[in-house]
Amino acid sequence: MSIETNTTTETVPPTVNGLPFVDAEEVHRRIDPDRARRLIEQALRDGFDPADDPARSHANAGSGHLLLMPSTLGDWVGVKVASVAPGNPELGLPRIQATYVLMDARTLTPRLFVDGVSLTSLRTPATSAVAADHLTAPEASRLVVFGNGPQAVEHTVAMAGIRGFTDIRLVGRAPHKVRAAIEELAGRGITVEAGAATDVAEADLVVCATSSADPLFDGSMVRDGACVVAIGSHEPDRRELDAALMGRSQVVVEERSAALRECGDVVIAIDEGALTEDDLLGLAPLVRGELSRRTDRPNVFKGSGMSWQDLAVAVGVAPTD
Repeated sequence: MSIETNTTTETVPPTVNGLPFVDAEEVHRRIDPDRARRLIEQALRDGFDPADDPARSHANAGSGHLLLMPSTLGDWVGVKVASVAPGNPELGLPRIQATYVLMDARTLTPRLFVDGVSLTSLRTPATSAVAADHLTAPEASRLVVFGNGPQAVEHTVAMAGIRGFTDIRLVGRAPHKVRAAIEELAGRGITVEAGAATDVAEADLVVCATSSADPLFDGSMVRDGACVVAIGSHEPDRRELDAALMGRSQVVVEERSAALRECGDVVIAIDEGALTEDDLLGLAPLVRGELSRRTDRPNVFKGSGMSWQDLAVAVGVAPTD
């Protein structure tokens, strides 16, 4: 499998226990959103099967829990260790922290430490952009994004990279947070307006990047041929999309068994009788041209994040020598 590695001029990174450590700033210097998307797509085009990816492991630990996410791509092996501590924001600390260890597959020798949060901020919208690029009309002009946090911002940037949107709306519950996100995007050269849930009715692409446990809008508003991307959670009891929308849409997931374990939008729709396991289509066949977007119904991509995506981007950070 051919994995694109980093070819940019690098600064000399600091070391941790003798291994180079690539911090968040350097990760973003080496990998922009467009390159992250190409790295994700390349892994699938080269034949990687997401069904071969180990399931992420959860373990209670201290004041929260740990996530362990290992994967193998060609000559590389990697693992992300992420901690989730719900009380950290009250202490002025991030709720989620993560470190990535990159190893060579032949000897499993650690080669590089990478800031794990920055990998997540790149690979999640990159994977969504891969799916949306195949499921969104070529002439799409209207984008609606639900959410006002980092993933909503990064998804807006990623989606602006695949289509020439002329109308972008950001929908959130806290007006001051929406304004802050709009200002951040303006600083990155993207013009965005505050929107409302009803804007979905005219949207070509809708992105849901929230922590909501309940549907964000009435799915009947989504037009046939439109694309909806939902990435807000990896918990089976939370969803951003209603069962009616899932039932009348072409539904693409990263991988079927992962979706049945972790994607509430899928699990709840199946429990409510609107969807079946056989309705779920894979991202890899979509990328390889074995299926295509539908114009006679909506196209939904539900992502929960998988270990191979972190590794695909981490390999892009690695030096070529």
